[in-house]
Amino acid sequence: MIISQEFFNRNTIQVAKDLLGCYLVSESKEGRTAGKIVETEAYLSDDPGSHTFKGKTKRNEVMFGPAGRAYVYFIYGAHHCINVVTQKPGVGEAVLIRALEPIEGIEIMRKRRNKDDVKDLTNGPGKLVSALAIDKSCNGLDFNDRIKILERKEKPKIIATTRIGLSQGKDLPYRFYIKDNPFVSRK
Repeated sequence: MIISQEFFNRNTIQVAKDLLGCYLVSESKEGRTAGKIVETEAYLSDDPGSHTFKGKTKRNEVMFGPAGRAYVYFIYGAHHCINVVTQKPGVGEAVLIRALEPIEGIEIMRKRRNKDDVKDLTNGPGKLVSALAIDKSCNGLDFNDRIKILERKEKPKIIATTRIGLSQGKDLPYRFYIKDNPFVSRK
C-alpha cells in the first residue's frame, strides 16, 4: 500500500527511521524497479549540512514543502540523489534515501548500472537513482506518481550513526540503517 501524505508531514528524524524497510518503486518505459529502503539520512532546517541551512533558493525550493514530494538534485557533477520532503510547508527538511536492497527489476537495474553484482546496484545514493532511472525530471513529484513509496512489512532493527561525505554537520547522528543488511552503503 502506498504511504499516505500524513506519514511525511512529521518529525524528520522519525520519518528517516520509519522509511527503513519501506519500498521505493519506480515505473519507467523499461519496466518497474523497486527496492527496500535500508539506509537514510535526515537533513533539518538548522543543520549546516542541509541544502536549506542558508535559506530558500531556486535549487532547494522543493524542500520547503509540501511534505511527501521528491527533492532530486545533482551532486559532484556526476550523480542525482533523491530525498523525501518532510514537515509542514515552509520548514525546509528532507530525508536522503542512501541505499536500497534490490527487490524487483534486478535485470533492468543491472543493465542501467552495467554491473552484475546485485550488492553493487543500489548501495549508495547515486547508484540507486541510476538503477531506478530517477533523475531531475522527478524533482517535485509526489510519491504517488512515477515513483512511489510503499509501506514496510515489518519494523527492522535500526542503527543510528553519523552521516557520510559531509564537510559540515558530519558529526550529527542523523544517518540510519537496517542492522546487518548487506546492501547498506560503504563509508
